[in-house]
Amino acid sequence: MKTNNHIKIGSRQARSLNSLSVKSFILITLIWFAIQTPVQAQETQYTTPSWWFGAAVGSNFNFYHGSTQVLNADFASPATFHNGKGIGLYLAPLVEYHRPNTYWGFMFQAGFDNREGKFNQITTACNCPADLSTKLRYFTIEPSLRLAPFKSNFYVYAGPRIAFNNSKSFEYQLGINPNFPSQPASPGVNGDFSNIKNTIVSMQIGMGYDIPINSTIAKTQWIFSPFVAFQPYFGQNPRDIETWNLTTVRAGFTLKFGSGKEIESVKIVDAEVQFSVQTPKNEVVTNRMREVFPLRNYIFFNVGSTEIPDRYVLLTKNQVKDFKEDQVQFTTPKRTSGRSERQMVVYYNVINILGDRMQKFPSSTIKLVGSSEKGSDDGRAMATTVKNYLTSVFGIDSSRITVEGRVKPLIPSEQPEGRLELDLLREGDQRVTIETYSPELLMEFQSGDAPLKPVEIVSLEQNKNRDDIAFNVAGSKEAFTTWTLELKDENGKVKNFGPYSEDKVIVSRNTILKNQQQGNFNVTMVGQTKSGKTVRKETSVYILPYVAPQIQESIRFSVIYEFNESKSIAIYEKYLTEIVTPKIPNGGTVAIKGHTDIIGKEGYNQNLSLERANDVRSIIEKKLAKLGRTDVKFQIYGYGEDPNYSLFENKYPEERFYNRTVVIDLIPKN
Repeated sequence: MKTNNHIKIGSRQARSLNSLSVKSFILITLIWFAIQTPVQAQETQYTTPSWWFGAAVGSNFNFYHGSTQVLNADFASPATFHNGKGIGLYLAPLVEYHRPNTYWGFMFQAGFDNREGKFNQITTACNCPADLSTKLRYFTIEPSLRLAPFKSNFYVYAGPRIAFNNSKSFEYQLGINPNFPSQPASPGVNGDFSNIKNTIVSMQIGMGYDIPINSTIAKTQWIFSPFVAFQPYFGQNPRDIETWNLTTVRAGFTLKFGSGKEIESVKIVDAEVQFSVQTPKNEVVTNRMREVFPLRNYIFFNVGSTEIPDRYVLLTKNQVKDFKEDQVQFTTPKRTSGRSERQMVVYYNVINILGDRMQKFPSSTIKLVGSSEKGSDDGRAMATTVKNYLTSVFGIDSSRITVEGRVKPLIPSEQPEGRLELDLLREGDQRVTIETYSPELLMEFQSGDAPLKPVEIVSLEQNKNRDDIAFNVAGSKEAFTTWTLELKDENGKVKNFGPYSEDKVIVSRNTILKNQQQGNFNVTMVGQTKSGKTVRKETSVYILPYVAPQIQESIRFSVIYEFNESKSIAIYEKYLTEIVTPKIPNGGTVAIKGHTDIIGKEGYNQNLSLERANDVRSIIEKKLAKLGRTDVKFQIYGYGEDPNYSLFENKYPEERFYNRTVVIDLIPKN
């Protein structure tokens, strides 16, 4: 066996050198700081530097994992070492660049990186303890991207680590069998590891906090920055044999300095900063809208596919128990229309609403009729896909669902001799129709191939910021480093808020008033310019107590027309007379708004939407006349395909189908 006793001496020298390096680094920086401090004691003011120079010193807490046994070509341990740990010195000069009050910056460090450690003691076959320690050291280069997420002194950083090995020695010691204490000890084995990688590329992530240690307006500014970093084992296998790898946690500090530029004058003067306060107004009335959404009994498929499109919401078995049809707006599909998204979410949950209702009414049955231009077999496959979803996810007995395939639906969009926009019409015929004679699933008074029972959702339209007071300091980002607020009430009590750096700050009414019901406040904005000067602006504000608004409920109904139709079909006439008309409040207003899809000419669609609106008005007026009511006002609108008023987009067939609608708002008298 080879021995190399000078390695032991070198180890002691290395430890002495490490200790000397740290002491020298601290001594030099303290002397430099002492020299700089008197120079900085002057009236001239300087900006915060962007470039910083200095050094980092820290401890590497090294953790060994994996397996190590063959140490080099001349020596292998009789047993395998696995885990271990150790502490080594990290010392590196650094360069940093980050502009003041910004998010991003850059860091670069390069220096000495000690990864030494000692493996956990093992027991060999002769029942002898064995120890293995390493002197693993590198020259490391570590560029990092720096992020200050709050534009503050706290920062995080991450980047690669490129390390070049310059020491790979080890010390192995086989101990004495405790059963034979008089046995002479084996000599230690010193040497170098074989198969050590000369270059290692890995990564690190860390965080730190900059602490100024002298004036922030001095020419030379100093920062003390404690930090901690994590360097995972990825890429940190020291050797290209066996499985030994390293994980390191580094903790330490950096001491860095930068040179600011002289501030010749204040660039932003007092007059360029505008200060104002916006107080909330109490709402007298808040409208609560009770919306009744019609639900077509159609599930549209993409041409050429028998799978349910991913724009529909598909649940898992675990999600079914929490599904409620009056809260479907909280279940978002993968893709939604950009317009009236809440309503489209309801429609994209049609399969889940159907499954939920069939669970609640176990005697209900349905027939799924798939229609495909590719043939009845393809249509049947589409219907089977929907059936499989209902049986597997909602647990519906398959005997309650029958399927059928067709080429065309019973009410096709593409009519004989039609010539305009046939591709859009054919997309509308690629669908699965839900047919049922179970009344609990259907719209009132209907049966067979008819719309499903509507979904009702109550939404409260209110001002979310009714308690917010806005303090606006226009131009503050350019003028100030920070600004604060002083609010003095009529009794002379002062409340302070801040510091802030943004142009607008929101403070709740309750935070300011506390136990007061209302109050008159003198508000002072105090800003610190980048040159260190103070700017003050004052105003007064009277804050009222919050008064809960009166809730006014409106009801919204919708009816849907088939393609190119302006006369309501019989299923809707009874709905309008028996369900909608009785809910019109005394002295109320009925606003009726007609819409179309984009198929056809714009002028024709404009007239068609108005005809649809007047058709609904005629039905309601006849019923009101029978009831002897003359107290109702009507507002009639025909929007056609106008995208400024269209309820939905027209990209998908279901959007076009739901755009063929008339919306009816029942508005109370007041």
